[in-house]
Amino acid sequence: MRELYLPDTGAWIRWIQLNPTASGAGPARVYVHGLGCSGASDFAEITTHAPLAGRTSLLVDLLGHGYSDRPAGFGYRMREQAEAVAAVIEHEGLRDVELIGHSMGGAVAIELAAARPDLVAKLVVAEPNLFPGGGFVSRVVAEQDEEEFVAEGFARMVAAEKLPDYVARLRLADARALHRSATALVEGTDPSWGALLTDLDRPRAFLVGERTRPDAETDLMAAAGVPVVDVPAATHNMMIDNPQGFAEALARALEVAEPGAYG
Repeated sequence: MRELYLPDTGAWIRWIQLNPTASGAGPARVYVHGLGCSGASDFAEITTHAPLAGRTSLLVDLLGHGYSDRPAGFGYRMREQAEAVAAVIEHEGLRDVELIGHSMGGAVAIELAAARPDLVAKLVVAEPNLFPGGGFVSRVVAEQDEEEFVAEGFARMVAAEKLPDYVARLRLADARALHRSATALVEGTDPSWGALLTDLDRPRAFLVGERTRPDAETDLMAAAGVPVVDVPAATHNMMIDNPQGFAEALARALEVAEPGAYG
């Protein structure tokens, strides 16, 4: 476990770095998880699967999630999280990383790639938040008053969750961070993350779970020239549903991540 103190935030952000001496194997990869999740729980296994194994990989816990701090004064908006991840990349002395983000982490990754192209060589997003409105979980959370969610709503959410793997990850998240993150996803940005992704001047690609299709946002990205690669036998929770299939699809996405190319 590595950590970095962020003076402007007054908090420590933490990450796991795998294969730190493998720089000669190719660009480092930085993985960014989704709402209520963590870097290790979502990505540690897939980094061991061929064809992803053997590469320097940073599995970042966003602020308010996993083992990173939970600063009460932090806004937990995607751009703020992107700035924190950028600080991690710079702290490790990295440039031209391959950046991978899932769900909310996809929106964070898009913000980072758009704002700091000097740090990112390629971007792959897996069913990211693209437009205002959020997903089902973020909408349910954002509809509640923040203080009520912190006091009672979060505990109800954990108790009602039917996926044991998500419960395990959710327990490590901070209730206030979860609410502010969800609210930011519902509110979205202008320009939208979808617009930032399609206009990005870096190689990029889009992963979608086979069982998520048909999906209008996936079709929209493909029509805009963003390469799309399917993860077989998978829903939105694709790294958990099919780790090997996710690893293979991610490797394919990194190969076809060129403007105007299709997978």
